[in-house]
Amino acid sequence: METVQAALWVVVLLVALALLFDFMNGFHDAANSIATVVSTGVLKPAQAVVFAAFFNVIAIFVFHLSVAATVGKGIVQPGIVDTHVVFGALVGAIAWNLITWYYGIPSSSSHALIGGIVGAVIAKAGAGALIASGIWKTVAFIFVSPLLGYLLGSLMMVVVAWIFRRARPSKVDKWFRRLQLVSAGAYSLGHGGNDAQKTIGIIWLLLIATGYTSVSDAAPPTWTIVSCYVAIGLGTMFGGWRIVKTMGQKITKLKPVGGFCAESGGALTLFIATALGVPVSTTHTITGAIVGVGSTQRASAVRWGVAGNIVWAWVLTIPASAFVASIAYWVSLQMFD
Repeated sequence: METVQAALWVVVLLVALALLFDFMNGFHDAANSIATVVSTGVLKPAQAVVFAAFFNVIAIFVFHLSVAATVGKGIVQPGIVDTHVVFGALVGAIAWNLITWYYGIPSSSSHALIGGIVGAVIAKAGAGALIASGIWKTVAFIFVSPLLGYLLGSLMMVVVAWIFRRARPSKVDKWFRRLQLVSAGAYSLGHGGNDAQKTIGIIWLLLIATGYTSVSDAAPPTWTIVSCYVAIGLGTMFGGWRIVKTMGQKITKLKPVGGFCAESGGALTLFIATALGVPVSTTHTITGAIVGVGSTQRASAVRWGVAGNIVWAWVLTIPASAFVASIAYWVSLQMFD
């Protein structure tokens, strides 16, 4: 009986750690949701975080659990995951999030989690325990999501510029201040829909590994879904102000029309990825869209040095979080096995 209770407490503590990661994900990625709408002056920061958090949470009613299924069942072979692997994955992801948040680097919480899972699983059973299709799909979208964001953002900017070519700049600015609320809401909806599901996936992975749910179940328990969406919404409400400045002003200067196009391009990319069940980075997506909007004005409108530093953070995220996760797995094994 005591052994069963102890095992249950381990599961409870790991679920709490996963929800902490989800909260940090919202906190870290809040900048991605609100940077453009704040930097263009459409909303004040306090208004923007509440606005974004609301759309993060109502995404629960919009998207199927395709991304959660990829993380929960599509990355690791059945029977490999245990509590030590989940602990290592979460510690690796949280550690990388804290480092990049401290230095104001808009890295990917999503890929930190995937890297954490990969590192912990390799430490336990080697690379053969990974499901190659799930890993490569995620890795491919490291490049596809910013490129798609770039293309959609720049295309929308060109189309909008042509449609409103004869309109007075003051009138265009007034219209797009209102329209940017729509695009910001859509982007936050996509952010909640894709990112909350990654944490749902890791908790689902844990529940399957510990026998609290079956691998054949079509969805995890309802409490998992609700708690993850609420956690990411709360994280967004607290915001990540260090990264807002980088995303909203350091890459390129944005006006409401540019903010609308960047958010719309980013939102479309997130909707597509979530429908395909791909855990993408909202950071990568919105950065690509912002760069796309800036480059339609002139190449010098984009601060390519800042964008280059962000790309280096993207490249390092999976291996860095995987390395930390492998160490955390080993520590967990020594302490609790």
